[in-house]
Amino acid sequence: MSVSIAIWPGSSSFATGSTPFGFYDADPIFQADADKVANWCAKRIGYPIVDIELQDVNFYACFEEAITEYSAQVNQFNIREGMLRAIGAQTSSNLTQIETAHSLHQIIALATEYGTEAGSGGNVSWRTGSIDLVPGTQRYDLNTLFRDINEPSESIEIKRVFHEAPPAIARYFDPFVGTGLGSQALLEQFGFGNYSPGVTFLMMPIYADLLRLQAIEFNDQIRRSGYSFYIQNNEISIFPVPDSNIKLRFQYIRKSDRANVARSSTGTTTSGKVSDYSNIPYSNIAYSNINAVGRQWISLYALALSKEMLGWVRTKYSTVPIPNSEVTLNGSDLLTQAAAEKERLMTQLRENLEEVGKSKQMEKMKNQSDHLQDQLQKMPLKLYMR
Repeated sequence: MSVSIAIWPGSSSFATGSTPFGFYDADPIFQADADKVANWCAKRIGYPIVDIELQDVNFYACFEEAITEYSAQVNQFNIREGMLRAIGAQTSSNLTQIETAHSLHQIIALATEYGTEAGSGGNVSWRTGSIDLVPGTQRYDLNTLFRDINEPSESIEIKRVFHEAPPAIARYFDPFVGTGLGSQALLEQFGFGNYSPGVTFLMMPIYADLLRLQAIEFNDQIRRSGYSFYIQNNEISIFPVPDSNIKLRFQYIRKSDRANVARSSTGTTTSGKVSDYSNIPYSNIAYSNINAVGRQWISLYALALSKEMLGWVRTKYSTVPIPNSEVTLNGSDLLTQAAAEKERLMTQLRENLEEVGKSKQMEKMKNQSDHLQDQLQKMPLKLYMR
């Protein structure tokens, strides 16, 4: 026995649970608009001139899908616009329709990663260590002498080695004191020696200090073996060859600290926090929070979906036999129209979202500023008489 399924009767009465997912069923504004949109879609398709082979739940499903698609497009755009600021936020929060405050926080957090490598901050701790240098030995294995003893389960990376020549200023007499420069005898000749019992101060030009420091450094570079080192695979070669028992101090990091995938740009673990596109907490926008412009787009998209659904229904039987003739259904035409309308509406929405994006808005503000400057330059200047 066949059962005749009722088609659109001309009106509907929405009740909670009538939509496939129930995302908006509890929203009173959605409840009120569901029947209106269903009636409007049916009449736009041709009711009551022709029968509409759909039921009220079909129109409700299209309405719900249209709202969800609108919400998805808006949320995707907002994620792209605010991803940089959202990283590190709690995934338990809801960023839907919430504008994250403009700040340099995340940019600074990203720069922190580079600070680790540059030695100017960062989120990876630099640790200190040292090895003993032996007279006459130039090459040392840091893994054997330090890593295996102090960090046996870690792989380390040397970041800084404290092996430099003594500063030139440490081997330079005070330029304001008349000692070591042959100036004491000169002061005596002028009769100034009695002004100070042990030291006489003489003001020297600053360039004299710089030239003397430079001379000391050049002397070390050209006439002596320069202080330097060479590291390859944590084996360090020391120049010049050590001539005494001293300690070589250095700074290093644990490679596991830098490579820790659970570390965020702020130095904390990403558990429960936004790390990428997949876990940023955006949910469906509440229908009651969507403005009139958005609701108009949703109604038009729901109409396109209704045409598509009706088109699939009518293409099941392209013709319907009647006495002495047959009726040809327009299922293919409805599918073509629905596809074109959906594409047009989606393109329009995406273009509108791009136009209100931060980049476009900043570009518009720049153009306004430029035009304002052009106008001001053409205005006559005032003359002030004194």
